[in-house]
This record gives sequence, C-alpha cells and structure tokens, in this order.
Amino acid sequence: VFSQYDFDVIFHFAANSDVQLGSRDTKIDIQSNFYTTRNLLEKMVEKKILKIVFASTSAIYGSLNGKISEDQGPLFPTSLYGASKLASEAFISTYCNLFKIQSWLFRFPNVVGPRLTHGVIYDFIAKLKSNPKELEVLGNGKQEKPYIHVFDLIDAISMGYDKSQDMINFFNVGPNSTTSVEDIANFLIERMSLSDVKIFFTGGNIGWPGDVAKFSYNTSKIREIGWAPSFSSNEAVKLAIKENLND
Repeated sequence: VFSQYDFDVIFHFAANSDVQLGSRDTKIDIQSNFYTTRNLLEKMVEKKILKIVFASTSAIYGSLNGKISEDQGPLFPTSLYGASKLASEAFISTYCNLFKIQSWLFRFPNVVGPRLTHGVIYDFIAKLKSNPKELEVLGNGKQEKPYIHVFDLIDAISMGYDKSQDMINFFNVGPNSTTSVEDIANFLIERMSLSDVKIFFTGGNIGWPGDVAKFSYNTSKIREIGWAPSFSSNEAVKLAIKENLND
C-alpha cells in the first residue's frame, strides 16, 4: 500500500478488539495490536508521514475508581489488550518526540453498532436464539460500563482531529452514562418479546480474566471542543440490539 500511494495522515484502527481472546492466546495482542503499531510507525518515518490517528481504549486504565480523566494514573492494565494499547500509546508518544509526528489518541469505551462480531450483545443474541428459555451471563451481571454507538464515535474522532492541534492529542470518548450487563440482558429479552427466560449468573464481579467490573469516564476534555454524543449509553445499546436483530 505504501509503495503505491502517498498519505498525509494514517488512521490506525487495526487491532484484535476481542479482549477475552488475549487470555486464551497471549500472542495475539502483541502481534495484532503492538507490533502492528510499531511497524506502522517505522513505515511513517520511512515515508515521512507526520500524522497518525490511533484507536486506543479504556482498558489502558485498568481498574480505577471514580470518573476516569485522561491524566489519571498510575496505569496498570488488567488485560493484554489494554497492555498492548498502552504500549502502543507509549511508542506513538516517543515517535512524536523523536520524529516530529503529530498524533491523536482516542480512548474508546465499549463500542456498539451494526454488524457486531463479538461482545456482550452479540453473545446474548446468539445464546437466546439457540435457547430462548435460558440465558447464561458471565459474572454477576453488575458489571457496568459506558457504551458508545459507532456513529457517535466517528463524530468524536472527526471533531477531535479537526479541532485539536497539539503534538499529542488524547481524549476519553463516551457518554456520561453507563449500562450494566444485566440491563443489556433485559433490554434484549424485551426486544425479542421473550417471556419466562431464566437468567443464570456464573458469579464473581468480572466476566473473565482481565475484565474490569466497572468504570466511568470524565469526558469534559472532548466536550470542551464541542462534541457530545447523540445517544446515552442505554440508547446506544438499545439501538445496537435493534441493528443486530435486523428488525
């Protein structure tokens, strides 16, 4: 691609985004997330491309209490996915300093929308279609996080890129609200018009090794440049449920 075309800016969203997968295959996040970023940065230096927009994640923060701001720390990720994204941010920062590259780092929360390939909504739909009378929920169902619709996320990235012009620009992106896993189960059961569904919780306050039970974002930084989501967390989840049920 780089031999055929010239680029002014790289939008780097390529990654393994299935956080659970890293606990089963410990190489995938290093290869698909960190090495990909490092190799891309090397190619940018070679081709003298001086702008990169990067898809980062809330997973870099690990388990922090309260509303998380961009400058909060220390950062101790609990998943290999989060670790690979934090390492990528560190390399981007260093390449910005060494080679005068300009960067935009967007720290996504849980992203939902049409054509889901994994995640809680995708899993619940598959389970309920297989057995509409039972639903297994990993953890205790109280896991609670902000969910953003992909359409709102695209707007945030576009606005952040256009309006913020520091050498390293970094933003938490998301609604100022959260949704629990148990709520998602109930939204889906209602949308599918199911009744008498028995919900079984596997127990514990996280769904899998590396999961974070709860978090919420301080998004005042990106809101100061004029962005706000069209959908609350619950609204984004309900819209994504509708989109993935194709009705």
